[in-house]
Amino acid sequence: QVQLVESGGGLVQAGDSLRLSCTASARTLSTSTMGWFRQAPGKEREFVAAIRRSGSSTDYADSVKGRFTISRDNAKNTVYLTMNSLKPEDTAVYYCAARSGLRLGKLANEYDAWGQGTQVTVSS
Repeated sequence: QVQLVESGGGLVQAGDSLRLSCTASARTLSTSTMGWFRQAPGKEREFVAAIRRSGSSTDYADSVKGRFTISRDNAKNTVYLTMNSLKPEDTAVYYCAARSGLRLGKLANEYDAWGQGTQVTVSS
């Protein structure tokens, strides 16, 4: 069974940075495209970023381009989301997700496995 475990969330001020981590089993990470999604209260889960299993290609939501960076360290079985210049509207529960195949999916239903989420709160 695929297990994804996120960490690194917290309460920060606008303009601060955070780095989220998602740890998976070695087999999962080496064979999966990985993504980050977020869900704010009362809103649908939305795509944030995705990275191919080789790390050769990434994609981002327009709202985070230039501020967030997705990366992976397959040797550590970990995917990261580095978030800079955080804004109050970035406040949400952030989820790590995995999918088979090479496509950088932007839809939640394209992903097969999910972590439990980590809360990020940005105060103004």
